[in-house]
Amino acid sequence: MIKAIEIIERPRLALFKLIEGLTIEQLNKVPEGFNNNIVWNIAHMVAAQQGVCYLRAGLKTVIDEEFYYAFKPDTKPEKFIDEQQLDVIKDLAVTTLQQLEADYNNNLFANYVPWTTRYGVQLNTIDEAIRFLPFHDGLHTGYVMALKRVVSR
Repeated sequence: MIKAIEIIERPRLALFKLIEGLTIEQLNKVPEGFNNNIVWNIAHMVAAQQGVCYLRAGLKTVIDEEFYYAFKPDTKPEKFIDEQQLDVIKDLAVTTLQQLEADYNNNLFANYVPWTTRYGVQLNTIDEAIRFLPFHDGLHTGYVMALKRVVSR
């Protein structure tokens, strides 16, 4: 596995352990002072990866378009996510990384269009985009940790 992708995968797997023991209701709860929930943050990591890597290279997402639009940046939880849907999200959090690596190895991202993230980071290549993802996932992991403290009370 490409080291940069491994650096994304391992914290995602650790995140699944972090939320073990929480009920599906806790995972869906949007506490006062927050605008999203735990499950949205995990699904958003998947959707954002698709936008940062695939859409910026002029490619279609490898996830369902409906999933992408439900969890892309500037969205919020719109519906209750049940256990089965959560399992799909967890699966996508890993399988989309595997697909990213395969597509990277097949040079699918040759037409990557440079852009500046909302954090002021200029991404010129797919390599820079992949290296940006741990930063983005880290932000959302922090939100998940804060949300867990609140919903576990």
